[in-house]
Amino acid sequence: MLNVENIDLFYGASQALRQVSLSASTGRITCVLGRNGVGKTSLLRAIVGHQSISAGQILWQGKALGGSAPHRRARAGIAYVPQGREIFPLLSVAENLATGYAANARAARHVPDEVYDLFPVLKDMLRRRGGDLSGGQQQQLAIGRALVMRPKLLVMDEPTEGIQPSIIKDIGRAITYLRQKGDMAIVLVEQYFDFARELADDFIVMDRGQVVMSGTRETMQVDDVRRYLSV
Repeated sequence: MLNVENIDLFYGASQALRQVSLSASTGRITCVLGRNGVGKTSLLRAIVGHQSISAGQILWQGKALGGSAPHRRARAGIAYVPQGREIFPLLSVAENLATGYAANARAARHVPDEVYDLFPVLKDMLRRRGGDLSGGQQQQLAIGRALVMRPKLLVMDEPTEGIQPSIIKDIGRAITYLRQKGDMAIVLVEQYFDFARELADDFIVMDRGQVVMSGTRETMQVDDVRRYLSV
C-alpha cells in the first residue's frame, strides 16, 4: 500500500530525515520506534503531506504522491492521528467526529458503527465539548475522527502518550481489531516499547534522522532495539 523510498526532509538548513525508507501493507502494523527528536513525527508528516520532502519519493498504491496536498491524500484514503490529539476543544464530540466527513463522498458522511463499538465512551459523550474530555478520551476521539474517513492507511503518532493504562489497553485492542479486519495498513509511531512490540508486524528504528534497524517482529533483537530507545 505504502512505500517510502530514501526520503530526505529539511527544516530550513536543518536536515530531519536522511535516506529514510519504510513500507506498510494491508492487514499489517508497521511500528516506527526511537527516542524523542530522531525524526519519527517528521516522517509521518511527510507521509500525510504536512511537510515536503527534498529527495526520494513516497508511493501510495503504486503511484508517487509528489507534492500533493494533505486533503488530496486524505481523499485517497490516508488518515492521520497526530501527536497531541489536536481535537477541537470547543466543538462537541459529535462535531469533532463530523470534521472527518470532509474527505468522504456524501453517502459516507456518517459515523460508522464500529467507531462506537471500539470506543463506547464517545457515544455516551456526543454532546460534551472535546476540551472537557480526559486525555485518554480525547485520544479515542482523535482515532474515531480518523476512522470516520474509512481510511486505507491509518497513520498514528504516539497514541499512548500521556494516557492512563486502562485506555492504553482499549487503544491496543482497537488497533488489533483494525489489523484483523484486513482492509487497511497501519503505521504507528511509538516510544512505549512493550505496546509497540505486542502490536508490530514490521518495524523500523530511527536515530538521528536515519533508519538504524528494521525487520519483522520475529526478527526483532529486543536488547538492540531497547538500546536505541533508552536515554
